[in-house]
Amino acid sequence: MAKKMQTKQIKKEALTPLEEIKKFYEFMVANKLDLLEYSQDGKTLRLARKSTVPSVHPIPVFSGPVSNPPASHSQNQPSVQETGETIKSPMSGIFYRAPSPSSPPYVREGDQVKAGQVLCIVEAMKVFNEIKADFDCVIKKVICENGKPIAANQDIFLVERK
Repeated sequence: MAKKMQTKQIKKEALTPLEEIKKFYEFMVANKLDLLEYSQDGKTLRLARKSTVPSVHPIPVFSGPVSNPPASHSQNQPSVQETGETIKSPMSGIFYRAPSPSSPPYVREGDQVKAGQVLCIVEAMKVFNEIKADFDCVIKKVICENGKPIAANQDIFLVERK
């Protein structure tokens, strides 16, 4: 009593390239993503949404250890600045705090970091470069905004050596 097994073939719905792109875009919108990259068989698709509302965020620039300004500088607003040194970007590119949009950041404010630990990624010319700590420290403040361009030698983290 040998039974023949019949296999059912499931037909894949053949999508045109434009339909595939629309599906990726719908996924991007549904998950509130600003950037989506997909690679398969040597082909890469990169979709980026631009915000309709221009956002201008000033980035504080520290040239060395930060100290509290004189009290007479601004009496209406309390000025609380932390002291410490900064970690600078070794290159220009796009600053990313995490390896992917759905991953947690490499480091958060208050984290203790060991020398050689990855702090962030800087994308330069489609290459993702890991930026590592040169010394043991505590992250006091993340200065740069995730996904925004940064310049070479720009401060990216305010830290305190350990």
